[in-house]
Amino acid sequence: MAAPPDISVVVPVFNEEGAAPDLAREIAAAFAGRNHEILFVDDASRDGTLAALTALRSEIPQLRVLRHRANAGQSRAIRSGVLAARGAVIVTLDGDGQNDPADGPALVDRLASGDARLGLVGGERVKRRDSAAKRVASRVGNATRKRLLQDGARDTGCGLKAFRRDAFLRLPYFDHIHRYLPAMMMREGYEIAFMPVNHRPRQTGASKYTNLGRLWASLSDLAGVMWLQRRSRDPSGVEEA
Repeated sequence: MAAPPDISVVVPVFNEEGAAPDLAREIAAAFAGRNHEILFVDDASRDGTLAALTALRSEIPQLRVLRHRANAGQSRAIRSGVLAARGAVIVTLDGDGQNDPADGPALVDRLASGDARLGLVGGERVKRRDSAAKRVASRVGNATRKRLLQDGARDTGCGLKAFRRDAFLRLPYFDHIHRYLPAMMMREGYEIAFMPVNHRPRQTGASKYTNLGRLWASLSDLAGVMWLQRRSRDPSGVEEA
């Protein structure tokens, strides 16, 4: 059997027929020369996303396509991809093409340059290519979350991240956890780091989120994450006697 990949790139997609094929090709080009696999997780799309991706498997042999039978959201799609991944390092990107795959290898290298305590390297988008309303809502949300959770993250909504698979699997799962990975990693005793990354305008499809919908979800999510932080106790290491 072939050796397992070192890196698994996980991409959740929902109704991204227009963006997904080109994004898969960009990822393959960005990680060329590295031992990697690419996992697209189709969250029960209602368009031609699944067919467009499966048609690429002969062109991109490292591509794997998973499919949810029912729509379960972005966090669950990421988790499904991580559970199926064979690499020790996970890279996640949003499926709309706004994250630049070319930034992914630098995040992996930064993660590899640290010791085992470095659990995650997150991207921080520069020159956001979103609407003014979305940028303002994001700034307010990030500032509030950063102050309450003390996670040091200025852009936790950026989908481009690199993290250790075993570290992720230690985290308690809940819906929308992908927005709270820095805080959850710190809760488990890991260190985190951030790097600036490119951000691109959406070329096809439509956003799956609204500012109002995200606000209501964020309020309950923040309360839940703060509760998890309060209920955590650090053993300062584990050793066998």
